[in-house]
Amino acid sequence: MEGEKKAMQEENTKMADVSLKDLSKKLEDFAKERDWEKYHSPRNLLLAMVGEVGELAEIFMWKGEVEKGLPNWKEAEKEHVGEELSDVLLYLIRLSDMCGIDLGDAATKKIVKNAIKYPPQATT
Repeated sequence: MEGEKKAMQEENTKMADVSLKDLSKKLEDFAKERDWEKYHSPRNLLLAMVGEVGELAEIFMWKGEVEKGLPNWKEAEKEHVGEELSDVLLYLIRLSDMCGIDLGDAATKKIVKNAIKYPPQATT
């Protein structure tokens, strides 16, 4: 039992270091193995992602402002947030692939554009 727990912890550590490209490949393989590619049009993936964003929003509904790190939340609630965030991320990655967009590159370029558009305020 202790060995299984250690193996799971090691696997979780490995997963934390995964790249967008790694996730993209895993999602592609997952879809191919299930013959789901025919359903993964940009429109369908976008609508699925929007549904997952709704599920994420539902968790926060009626909670008011929430502190960083969710310190007053139960572990099960935090796990649920992680699952819904993951669903959104995975659909976003798959959508970007189906649109032929390198999400990592696009995000990096957008950060640069935002830095130019919104420069830091000078302090005196």
